[in-house]
Amino acid sequence: MQEQVHGKTKVLTHKIAYMIEERHIAPWNILAITFTNKAANEMKERVTKLIGDIANDMWIGTFHSICVRILRRFIDRIGFTSSFVIFDTSDQKSLIKECMKELQVDDKMFTERSFMSEISNAKNDMVEPEEYAKRTNNEIRKEVISEVYTLYQKKLRDNNALDFDDIINYTIKILIADPEILEYYSEKFKYVLVDEYQDTNKAQFTLITILSARNGNITVVGDNDQGIYSFRGADISNILNFEKDFPGTKIIKLEQNYRCTKNILKVANEVIKNNEVKYEKRLWTENDEGDKVTANLSNNEYEEASYIVRKNTSIKIYTIL
Repeated sequence: MQEQVHGKTKVLTHKIAYMIEERHIAPWNILAITFTNKAANEMKERVTKLIGDIANDMWIGTFHSICVRILRRFIDRIGFTSSFVIFDTSDQKSLIKECMKELQVDDKMFTERSFMSEISNAKNDMVEPEEYAKRTNNEIRKEVISEVYTLYQKKLRDNNALDFDDIINYTIKILIADPEILEYYSEKFKYVLVDEYQDTNKAQFTLITILSARNGNITVVGDNDQGIYSFRGADISNILNFEKDFPGTKIIKLEQNYRCTKNILKVANEVIKNNEVKYEKRLWTENDEGDKVTANLSNNEYEEASYIVRKNTSIKIYTIL
């Protein structure tokens, strides 16, 4: 293992290699989770480069791909068959539209997208239709959403189908409901490692907690100052409260930066210090001072892209009207 460890993901890949080569931990007892297929593939490639094809005996994947593997084997325990289908965004939109029509919902007041967003948020918070109905507080809008949510879930089940947000929740439901299945995966995954932990939502946090509860061997990497996905359900408190949720945690700070210049890190440190809740850290680098940081206010992403290109290249930008 001669490659120098720089970034957070490299910490995970090198730890996996160390566990297998130096501590003689069986690769099939290791579960490594990340957020995108691209990141999962990259992680697997890095681990394979370090330890060879034995990496194929590990489970390395996204939250959803890992859960789908479990569901294909055990989803019959909650009334589906193993040949279940996963609805994509287009399928969801069509089904929501069908529910709206059946419930005579005014499509001038509600859109399919608004229902999809609200239902997705509810599922990320592990709020099922019955619980959602109890939280409407007599608000007409929420009552309509509740009716659509309930019918939508019924139609999914009738079609032996799941949507993307169901995948983790149904896995959790199976693990909680069946002690034998939980015992099997707790014994199998004796070591759990998670990348980009600051992006986890409630359902993902719950899954990780359940799988690691028996052995207590959990390693996560993340940056609480990079938590920008609350709009899609990410809960920054998952990483901020990690020491409370997992007593005995050892924190290792990766404060040296290898990509940015000193001037960029000076600005970053000044911004970070204003966060009300944080882990104290001071980013530093051996890189050059670099250019001074400048600020540019753009009205939209197109203006921002145009500014960046003009600033950094000699390419001329044309607007076609």
